[in-house]
Amino acid sequence: MPFVKRDSSAQICAVAAQANAECSEEVAADDADLRRFLATLGEGVAAPLDASDQDFIRVLEDLLELLTDKGVILFTELPEFAQRKVLNRRRLRSELSQALNLLEDE
Repeated sequence: MPFVKRDSSAQICAVAAQANAECSEEVAADDADLRRFLATLGEGVAAPLDASDQDFIRVLEDLLELLTDKGVILFTELPEFAQRKVLNRRRLRSELSQALNLLEDE
């Protein structure tokens, strides 16, 4: 169980794996306050990587489409769970594209 230190407003401001002079309050590993505190730690560190992941996913989608279009791989060669994910992403992108199409065909 982790041990925490709280500030004057009872918010967690430090965490330790073992009790010490500053972190003496034991909390459950799934404590809501602890999860909130840990989430704030990762915001500054992981944000650039998360943004990069979104861009990279799009690259992978385009690469997969190119490889299947050229016959290098068959879509059905992908594991079933991957096929479902790809089809779901295509559906979502299509729906988003249609929602953003403000100009109707005349």
